[in-house]
Parts: sequence; structure tokens; C-alpha cells
Amino acid sequence: MKRVLIGLFLAAALALPVRAELVIEITAGRDNPTSIAVVPFAWSGWGSAPEDVAAAIAADLLRSGQFAPVARADMLGLPTRESEVYYRDWRTTNVEYLLIGRVSGGSTVSVEYELFDVFKQEGILVGRETGPVADLRMLAHRASDKVYYQLTGIRGAFATRILYVAFTRRPGADDNYQLMVADADGARAELVLESSQPILSPAWSPDGNQIAYVSFESTRPAIYRHDLSTGQRERLTNFKGLNGAPAWSPDGNSLAMVLSRDGSPDLYILDLASRKFRRLTRHYAIETEPAWMPDGRSLIFTSDRGGRPQIYRIDVVTGRTERLTYEGSWNARASVAADGRTMVLVHRRNDAFHIAVQDLERERLQILTSTALDESPSVAPNGSMVLYATKHDGRGILAAVSVDGRVKFRLPSREGDVREPAWSPYMGEP
Repeated sequence: MKRVLIGLFLAAALALPVRAELVIEITAGRDNPTSIAVVPFAWSGWGSAPEDVAAAIAADLLRSGQFAPVARADMLGLPTRESEVYYRDWRTTNVEYLLIGRVSGGSTVSVEYELFDVFKQEGILVGRETGPVADLRMLAHRASDKVYYQLTGIRGAFATRILYVAFTRRPGADDNYQLMVADADGARAELVLESSQPILSPAWSPDGNQIAYVSFESTRPAIYRHDLSTGQRERLTNFKGLNGAPAWSPDGNSLAMVLSRDGSPDLYILDLASRKFRRLTRHYAIETEPAWMPDGRSLIFTSDRGGRPQIYRIDVVTGRTERLTYEGSWNARASVAADGRTMVLVHRRNDAFHIAVQDLERERLQILTSTALDESPSVAPNGSMVLYATKHDGRGILAAVSVDGRVKFRLPSREGDVREPAWSPYMGEP
């Protein structure tokens, strides 16, 4: 079976053995993280609480690398209301912030929470999240986002989701490929698509309701659009040769992609309403891996037109093209954060493939990872973290690193390998 290297050539297949659910392993955090106590939330409802909301929030904050949640065994009290908070108890253990809360309801639940500054001895945030009981864990992630924003001034991305591909090799039977969607922490994994043929390049629509991907189910690569709420899917391309690397425009009206229908692989834009294709590049070199700039006016892409893979930017109206990367002989699979300035990419140095970030204004490139086979970077919607695929103990796993390289964690599957991660946009109101 052929293998795609950082997605540069799409006529290949993944080789990944499965189980879709992911686990979190923190490997590095910031020095002197902020101490916060997330007290178990009170539960008011039938039976036991269906989800430990406080544990989910504490795990989110820990995963950010900026906070050090206090172990429950070290808590001197378990308040659930402001009247039960005794600041002196928390000051003696050098806790800086305290989060308490309550969960109530039946089929619909309400999560109420209060955040306190221990040293100032005052409340600084009161919030409530409501929704179906089946979404209780997502309500916890939303609370985490509010707490994170209150304490850092940066919008959280805990209540987002991720896509990834998993594979099981089955001796004596067809291989099994799975396209999965899960919470950003790997929990609540759900099967989107299962196939005996490879699935590649999953990409989110800007509203998070649809995805696009490449499937080989018709024996050659074809691009599909898939509605996540209804499960309805539609084949958009099935031309002879390459059909790959779909990328949604910021307004959701178009898809950039790679097609070789007219010869060598070039970039095309498909208008989803009219179904008309527009060829964007005309070059004998391989042009691939398009990604939109946040303003929708230009695309970045990988091309070997200079002899080695490098990142270029092209204006989608004028066609004017400029080279963006010059450091090193191999740069590929780039995408740009919402700030329009931070570009993440795969950079080769000393025959090892690392995740790197480049400041597009200062043209400064920084390597973020020390592993050797990193690929498929996808940046969080708040621009703080990069999700990517790599190898660990001989297995394909997902991992994440902050854009400054100081925070790192792994998301291996409980069984088998995973690849091709894609971090969702924000969904709904903040």
C-alpha cells in the first residue's frame, strides 16, 4: 500500500491500525502555572450525576498548560455556594482562584458556576450553561471557555471538536477506515464514515455543520461533502487523476482543491452554488495543499515549482503569486491562524519532519516539536494550539503543541493508530 507523506501526493492510502477514542497525556506545561481549585459541583437530579463537570473543567484547564488544578484530596473544603467559601482555607494552600458550581435538571440540565479571586476575596465571574443532559460534558467545556477567558483574556477553545482518521488492518478481510469526530479533548468520539478504502484530508466548513474529505470508495480519489447533522453526503468530484485536499473558503461558499484533470496537479476553486470550477494555477510543477487566508482574498499552498516543496501565496482574483518560506529546503502543509499572521507548517530539518510556526510579518520561523515524523498540523480557532499527527512508541498518534512551543500533550488512541486531524471552528455564540 502506498503512503501519503504530509499529503503532498494524494494518490496514496493511509495505513493506520484503530480504535477511535482518544486519551490525554500532558507532556509539558508552562513554568509556574496558575493554581486553581475546581471543587466538585453539587448535583440536583435523579440518581447520580451523569458527568463529573468539575473534573472535565479541571482537565481542560490543565491541558491548556497555564493552570495547575488542585487535587481533590488537598482541598480543605467543598463549597458549592458563595456562603460556604472561606478564603483563609484556600489562601493557606496558595490557591489563587476557586471555582464552585451546581448542576440541576433532568432531560435538560443547567450548570451554574462561580469563580473567585482568593487573594482579593471577591467573585469575578458568574455563569450558567444549559442544554440537553446528553451534552453535559460540552456544557462543562463551555464553562471552561468562560473561565479561561476571564483569567487569560483569550477566548477558550475547549468547546470545539476535532476530526481524525483511524485505520484497522484485518488479516483475511478488508481493511477498515474510520472518520471520527470527537470533543477537543478526545472524549465522546462518534463515527462519521466507515469504509474499506482510504479516507483523507477531512476539513470543516466555517460553521462546523459540514465537512469535506477525500474517499477512495470508488477506487480512485473523490471529494465528498458531508452534513454532520443529517448524515447526508454528496460526491463533488470524481475526475480522472487526483481529486484532493479540499479547503472551505471563509464564507463557506467555495471549496479550494487539487485536481489533475487538465494535466499536472493544480489548484481549482469550486463554487458550491453554481458547481462551476475555476482553475487558479497553471504550472508544470505539483501545486497542492491549499488553505485560505482568513480574509478569503488569497490562498496559501505547497508547490515544488522552485525544485523543492515550499509555501506560496496566491491572490484568488489577480493570480499574483509570492513565495512565503525560504528557511530550509522543505516546507509543506501550511495553514494560517485567525489572526492572519501566524502560519503553521511542516518543516524538514536534518531529515526530520517537525511542526513549525512562521510569523508572516517578521518572516521568522520557529520549530515547535522535537519528534521526527510530524505531519498534518491544524491550528485551534483561537490560535493558541496546533494539533498534529506524529509517531510515539511505534504508533501513529495525535499530539498538540502551543504556538510558543511551551505546552505539549498527546492524544493517543486506546488501540491502534490515528492520523489526519482537523480542529473545528467555533460553533455557535461565545
